[in-house]
Amino acid sequence: MLSLVLTSLDDDKAEDVISIDLRGRSAIADHMVIASGRSARQVAAIAEKLAERVKQATGRSPRIEGKDAGDWVLIDTDDVVVHVFRPEVREFYQLEKMWMPADALTRLRDADRPAP
Repeated sequence: MLSLVLTSLDDDKAEDVISIDLRGRSAIADHMVIASGRSARQVAAIAEKLAERVKQATGRSPRIEGKDAGDWVLIDTDDVVVHVFRPEVREFYQLEKMWMPADALTRLRDADRPAP
């Protein structure tokens, strides 16, 4: 399921995709994926296409919340929980800070900084 999610997000041009391994840390899912779309319309389209691909692959529709607003859409496939945000909404909530281990978050921040 994680592979399907990541491929779908890549196909639909989602940005800043991060996968967080939740195994052993949470009973809600095995993985959390956080991604951004450039606009509310793109966020909704990314979520819609992902839901279609999950249904096609598994025969069941994932649960979706927030698609109508397009600011933050949650797609729950059971094994993988996907959050697709508009960039400013993602920055406000900063889910990465809550869920990523501190060392991984530091490496992520360092990778985003320009080289001296």
